[in-house]
Amino acid sequence: MLIKSRFFKLMMLLERSQSTFMKTVLIIEDNQDIRENTIEILEMANFKVLIAENGRDGLEIAFNDAPDVIICDIMMPQMDGYDVLQQLKGHSSTENIPFIYLTARTEKAEIERAMAMGADAYICKPFEINELLDEVNRFFD
Repeated sequence: MLIKSRFFKLMMLLERSQSTFMKTVLIIEDNQDIRENTIEILEMANFKVLIAENGRDGLEIAFNDAPDVIICDIMMPQMDGYDVLQQLKGHSSTENIPFIYLTARTEKAEIERAMAMGADAYICKPFEINELLDEVNRFFD
């Protein structure tokens, strides 16, 4: 009985310590299917995920919750991804949060524009799971 009790306490401590060190990723994506798939991938990789369906909501979450990484679409209602990045880079509390575009826009000019604005990575849809996880994880190594 004592062994079971110690084991249970150890497991509780491990769970608590993992959640304390869990990294937070904000996903700003208007497409529900892509949003849900991305959430599932990141949660299975042990990330805490915050969700916004548009750029305005994403900015509010970024300013209030200071995620460790932001993944953002470009083409969205209310505020596009370029405006989101510009706003984030204009505030000292969010200017250094790694920012990844996840978008269907594959033109070279779009990629160059995004990187010139300060994006840290650019992933084209459809994407591979490993590609997404590699880009997110490189900010924690």
